[in-house]
Amino acid sequence: MVLENVSLKRSLGLWAIVGLGLGYMTPTIVFDTFGIVSQETNGVVPLAYLTALVVMLFTAISYGKMVKVFPSAGSAYTYTKETMSPHLGFLVGWAALLDYILLPMVNALIIRIYMVSVFPNVPAWIWVVVYVAIVTAINVWSMGKTSSLNSILVVFEVVLIGAFIVLAFIKLSQGMGQGTIFTAEPLFHSNIHLGHILTGATVVCFSFIGFDAVTMYAEEAKDQKTLPRAIMLTVFIGGAIFFVCGYFAQALFPDVSNFKVTDDTLPEIGLYVGGTLFKLIFLAGAFAATVASGLASHASVSRLLYVMGRNGVLPKKLFGYVHPKFRTPAFNVILVGVVSLLAIAPSLELISSFINFGALIAFTFVNLSVIAHFVFRQKRYKTGKDIFAYIVMPLLGAGLTGILWYNLQADALIGGIVWVVIGFIYLLFQTKFFKVKITDFDFDEAERTTTL
Repeated sequence: MVLENVSLKRSLGLWAIVGLGLGYMTPTIVFDTFGIVSQETNGVVPLAYLTALVVMLFTAISYGKMVKVFPSAGSAYTYTKETMSPHLGFLVGWAALLDYILLPMVNALIIRIYMVSVFPNVPAWIWVVVYVAIVTAINVWSMGKTSSLNSILVVFEVVLIGAFIVLAFIKLSQGMGQGTIFTAEPLFHSNIHLGHILTGATVVCFSFIGFDAVTMYAEEAKDQKTLPRAIMLTVFIGGAIFFVCGYFAQALFPDVSNFKVTDDTLPEIGLYVGGTLFKLIFLAGAFAATVASGLASHASVSRLLYVMGRNGVLPKKLFGYVHPKFRTPAFNVILVGVVSLLAIAPSLELISSFINFGALIAFTFVNLSVIAHFVFRQKRYKTGKDIFAYIVMPLLGAGLTGILWYNLQADALIGGIVWVVIGFIYLLFQTKFFKVKITDFDFDEAERTTTL
């Protein structure tokens, strides 16, 4: 039963939200995907991250504008629904579900890879089941507990990244890789092409998913005014970590010939940089990072499903349910856990390509929502400042995101389109071929419900 007088608990401060965003992004993912991105870019991984960061900054600014207008969980789904059309909002939310639902599964998949590398004789499925069960239980229990544990894990992984950078300095000074600490090779050399960089940027934009998920905590933030700052801090801090780590990794490994497994290079990077002991410690840090991301991503998609259920576009009794004791969307949390169990089989590259499809569609429509709300609804186009803020900036964000979308892998495009078609068929069923309106949610409702 949906309890109308129960709402999500406001327990998160600025740095708790930034921590959840960074935890969601999983800074150590740069090492996991290094082999894949290095192959795609022909050896300029940090340049791919820099390109993606520029695109993400434009989109982050748009997210900051929209979260001020609509301080509710729901992110791109909510913004599109409220500024353009409930039907279009549903389809954008449905597309975004693809990346939000699959990201917790990616974390489970990475945990599987890590544990198999250390315990090769233990069946892989055991690690997936144990990990998913623990993360699901914590998310059902309390958002506050999720945030606290996430913060501890994020600090641990940042310390490990610092240790990697120190060891990288030592190895480069000893002649490993490029043999010098300062070199332009990781950013530019004669064998790179714009198409390679854009393809690489498309792959690594999946690493930035997390700054947008910050908006999912709008109804659990102690002060909603901190959300735009949290979004920008998450993008800048995460982007800086990705760039620096990508630079040193590329300087140490100009190509992927040293790696036995390019689908996830983190264990071997740890081994080559610091030996067996550091490999184990590095794996521990990456494990912590992945658990932090798993907690945050699991929490975020549960709240997106909750908002769509509360709005009536998904069955309200199930998806709009809030546990009366824990005050968390318990059904959604458990459902995401069940989906995450599928991590027993797929590859990291395949799943990450599908994630990017949904993320880039969401990013595009957040930028377009800025134009729809401020230009077409509020008529804010009469000054140069307004034209720049509400037309030029979001158009640049949408255009740059569109370029990345165009460079997606064929499998991701086909799979994503099939997913959207399924969502469209469901929408037709829900609206009886658009004869019935999707239930609109009154955003003042959140303020009328009781909170602890």
